[in-house]
Amino acid sequence: MKTKILVSDPLGEKGLAILKKEKSIQVDVNTGLSEAELVKIIGDYDAVVVRSGTKLTAKVLEQAKKLRLIGRAGVGVDNVDVSAATRQGIVVMNTPEGNTISTCEHTLSMLMALARNIPQANDSVKKGEWDRKRFMGTELNQKTLGVIGLGRIGRQICERALVFGMHVLGYDPFVSKETLRQGGIELVTLEELLKNSDFITVHVPLTEQTKRLINDEAFSKMKKGVYILNCARGGIIDETALLRAIESGKVRGAALDVFESEPPKSNPLLKSERVIVTPHLGAATLEAQENVAVAVAQQIIDALMERGIKNAINVPSLDANTYKVLKPWVKLAERMGLFYAQYFTGSFRKVTIRYGGEVTQYKTDPLTVAVLKGLLSPICGEGVNFVNAPSLAKERSIAVEEIRSTAVEDFTNYIELEVSVNGKQNVVMGTLFGNEDPRIVRINEFRLDARPRGVVLVIHNEDLPGVVGQVGTALGKNKINIADMTLSRISKGKKAFALTVINTDNDIPAKVLKELSNIKPIIDTKVVKL
Repeated sequence: MKTKILVSDPLGEKGLAILKKEKSIQVDVNTGLSEAELVKIIGDYDAVVVRSGTKLTAKVLEQAKKLRLIGRAGVGVDNVDVSAATRQGIVVMNTPEGNTISTCEHTLSMLMALARNIPQANDSVKKGEWDRKRFMGTELNQKTLGVIGLGRIGRQICERALVFGMHVLGYDPFVSKETLRQGGIELVTLEELLKNSDFITVHVPLTEQTKRLINDEAFSKMKKGVYILNCARGGIIDETALLRAIESGKVRGAALDVFESEPPKSNPLLKSERVIVTPHLGAATLEAQENVAVAVAQQIIDALMERGIKNAINVPSLDANTYKVLKPWVKLAERMGLFYAQYFTGSFRKVTIRYGGEVTQYKTDPLTVAVLKGLLSPICGEGVNFVNAPSLAKERSIAVEEIRSTAVEDFTNYIELEVSVNGKQNVVMGTLFGNEDPRIVRINEFRLDARPRGVVLVIHNEDLPGVVGQVGTALGKNKINIADMTLSRISKGKKAFALTVINTDNDIPAKVLKELSNIKPIIDTKVVKL
């Protein structure tokens, strides 16, 4: 019986040719399917290839009894319920590198169009006008470009901007001077970049840390007459703050390829003549679409033929028996990394991972990769996977040390993550209860029993009477239900301190977090999403 692949979104011909070349494989191209239609047919397939159109929901995946692989031709996998796929043992792969050049070139096109008012001038001439003075532009030569985010796309933009004769400032807390291959880029703080740039472009993923990174406060630090570009993700720039900055004259113009809500429809930015827009065209080139089509097709074929798994979002590359044993440890390791990256702040250059007890009988390399994937995902976004996490750490000059010990400490088996930030070490320790239930059992000097899942509220406070009650009252008043809670206390001199970790059934809005922070004995509050 042939292996069956469903291609449910349009895929480049070169990619289809790779899939169809294998005689043992049947390829069915069936696009535009609704959820109900997918539910009816998905059970027949061993693999499915999607772009952004197909929604592989939990309801669809419940019927995917034979499905082994999901290949996404592109980076984002928000149209795939990765958790549901993982529960069913389905490998989800993406193609994170195929659209680097296309997004870079689109950003540069927007940069030049913005500087020279090309879209506005085009509209004017087509209306029969000839108002050259109205569309006076500015040269890029000798201007300063600030690039926020120096990943693959950000670096390509820097390289090309230097050719234009621009001065280039770069900000990325996880990139060092040693890792920059091309000269001419000056690494600066975010505040220095905002203060000194004539043009600012963002190339970071949308995470809790980067959401509305460019806000009223950021605009207040910029030069008057600055230009803003966003061809990365909607939501990195606070759109209402941007509109205020345009109307005040702080921002001379903006170029947007992405929006918080797409399509933007009634977005007031669309009415401003100082704003030029495109409908999320960063990856919309024939070459980019062919690149991701070829990449995803080859990855699917290699996985089906057991030649290896590349760019897996949800599983490391392990044989089936070993993965069965290490699966809960992989989950723990990744969540420890995710927890650390969201709870602690500051760029880091060294990561030490200690394994203790019986877990050292197995190959721990995949667990180290899982920790790195968790650490880097909030920083690098959805492009991080179990294949590229080590190379991304290397790119950022992050040293990784792995220590194995058969000696038993507080727990028979454990993973301890120690990260050095500016000379200070922060520690997160985890273990399994019953060999399958992940727990975080230590955060620095606090020892506790926390479930690393869902929405986690972490509160650090002076250990005084009434704090827990006030926290519970504030959460209850805002209809936030507590699912689980653990508390740890320590003494430092004459004072006692507590760390409380609370799992909640729903998200915690910023206003509630601020309300909690205003409770006097509370030193710090953080929300971690796992």
